[in-house]
Amino acid sequence: MQFLVDLWLPILLSAAGVFLISSLLHMVVPIHKGDYGRLPGEERLMAAMREQGVSPGAYAFPCATSMKDMGSPEMRAKYQLGPVGTMLVKPTGSPAMGQALLLWFLFSVLVGVLVAYLASFTLAKGAPCATVFRVTGTAAFLAYAVYPINDTIWKGQRWGVTGKFLFDGLLYSLVTGALFGCFWPA
Repeated sequence: MQFLVDLWLPILLSAAGVFLISSLLHMVVPIHKGDYGRLPGEERLMAAMREQGVSPGAYAFPCATSMKDMGSPEMRAKYQLGPVGTMLVKPTGSPAMGQALLLWFLFSVLVGVLVAYLASFTLAKGAPCATVFRVTGTAAFLAYAVYPINDTIWKGQRWGVTGKFLFDGLLYSLVTGALFGCFWPA
């Protein structure tokens, strides 16, 4: 746990830096504005989902109950007829932005702690700034940027949207690497 004592400042500064950059990307430079589209007939679809009692959760449609079911002629016909997709249903009510922002900051602190943990085992005190930057920036990139690729592979997210999240993650990892490089113990 000595790494927490030695690296608390870059952990917190990198979390704050990531929070600031992400706020700018989403509010000032709205590159994610077109990430989601509106469904045609949204009101009718929402009414039908309420009528069916759709509760919060993750859904796939059509939804095969097993691999065997997925290969059945009936399921293949459903896939061919379409639409095919995944859907995430959140709890009813206005989005809790305060809670989401707090959780995002805490996630960034967790990334900082994990980056610090890894770096404390791979880098010596007094390591050159460029070396610290490379190691910590790479670790941060893995945490911030790689996960959206999974959504493209398995959930059908457009590559363009994933590319924007990769760009975000690159910026977050550059900030993290720079702050760890600047505040690495001598």
